Amino acid sequence: MRFPLRWLGLAVCVSALCASAADHKESKPLTKILFGSCIKQEHPVPIFKHINARQPDLFLFLGDNIYGDTEDMQVLRQKYSKLGDMPGFRTLRKATPIMATWDDHDYGINDGGAAYPKRVQSQTIFNDFWKLPAAAPQRHREGVYDARVFGPHEQSVQIIMLDTRYFRAALKRGPRRTGGPYYPDPNPALTLLGDAQWKWLEQQLKIPARLRIIATSIQCIPEAAGQETWSNLPTERARLFDLIRTTQANGVILISGDRHWSELSKTQKSVPYPVHELTSSGLNQIHPRGTPTKNLYRADKSTYHKENYGAILINWATTSPHVTLQIRDASDQVRIQKKLSLSDLQ
Repeated sequence: MRFPLRWLGLAVCVSALCASAADHKESKPLTKILFGSCIKQEHPVPIFKHINARQPDLFLFLGDNIYGDTEDMQVLRQKYSKLGDMPGFRTLRKATPIMATWDDHDYGINDGGAAYPKRVQSQTIFNDFWKLPAAAPQRHREGVYDARVFGPHEQSVQIIMLDTRYFRAALKRGPRRTGGPYYPDPNPALTLLGDAQWKWLEQQLKIPARLRIIATSIQCIPEAAGQETWSNLPTERARLFDLIRTTQANGVILISGDRHWSELSKTQKSVPYPVHELTSSGLNQIHPRGTPTKNLYRADKSTYHKENYGAILINWATTSPHVTLQIRDASDQVRIQKKLSLSDLQ
């Protein structure tokens, strides 16, 4: 990745000298994190104009960053190139540190998991497109998961980017519902993250941080309503919440994409404090149905179904620091908003 001089103190692993992004801590605190998902590379992405105007400290790409859907790796590279050539994306990449994970379409196959035969080659193309240095962990292990910590101790933010594709077991299918054909399968032998990533995640959650943003390409808190969610593998979903509790990981907020709509979810089950999940999708994709699937965990009655991006705004300049979660539309207007005190995320 290429960062402007003003961000040299913030970017992590910009040279082969950095042995591990997860072990590296940067001194500049984050106050403005933006994120999004779902870009059809053949179509314009005018919302990049607003994203760039807001000059984020960090931008997180949550997957479906292109619609590759192929086993031809030359085609996949060409589709990435279309995203890379977009003026708005080029401006963002030049001005802003970026972290990224993938979902099914940039992984290479719709609803794909570990059975995708080109996953190794696809990861190489992912690493190349996002310009990961030779020493980056993703160059030397299976899966694109990543983590970094920003800011001094009292203003530290940990970003955890999960890989929900490379290791994922096949999903249980049944009669198609509104959201899709998938049903929960409690089989404990089935995995979403894979053993290595689970061990890594446990280590990450033990690293001190005031705030933790866990990015998952598919929704985690919402219930299974036919679509791909963590709820289709309920043992894995429970394992995540158990891990938050047993590691005493404070400050966890989840973010997700995939759905082509945006919403805010919350759970208080099996977690030591309320955990929220802000879903933002898509950057240039609109859901044709326009109505969301059932979600008993929805924390705000509002959902939004046109182009949007997510924002995490952190106010450190008070005696009680707080975080504001937002969904902003193609006119940069706020559509969903929630303010959280860090003291309540303990």
